[in-house]
Amino acid sequence: MDYAVLRIKGHQYKVSEGQEILVDKINLADSVGKVGDAKLEADILLVSKEDKVKVGKPLVKDAKVTIKVLGEEKGEKIDVYKYKSKSRYRRHTGFRSQLTRLLIQKIS
Repeated sequence: MDYAVLRIKGHQYKVSEGQEILVDKINLADSVGKVGDAKLEADILLVSKEDKVKVGKPLVKDAKVTIKVLGEEKGEKIDVYKYKSKSRYRRHTGFRSQLTRLLIQKIS
């Protein structure tokens, strides 16, 4: 099984060809074109092809991963409650992260 370890926006992801991943929101204005046409560059930390493994110091040279941006979506909502007994203090806030869905097209 061929796979690679990528670093995107400070997070590391183990990916293989044809896999879709969700990452923190990426500003698509940095990449050229519409959402479907946008290409993305990522730091490649490790590549495993057949039985050979290349580990970068810190990045793997000559390795390339083709990534297609599929679109943006919202993550699951997280509810935050604060409560103090006997003082009538109650607070509720929520948070919903903005995510970008990526398709790993090719690892070479």
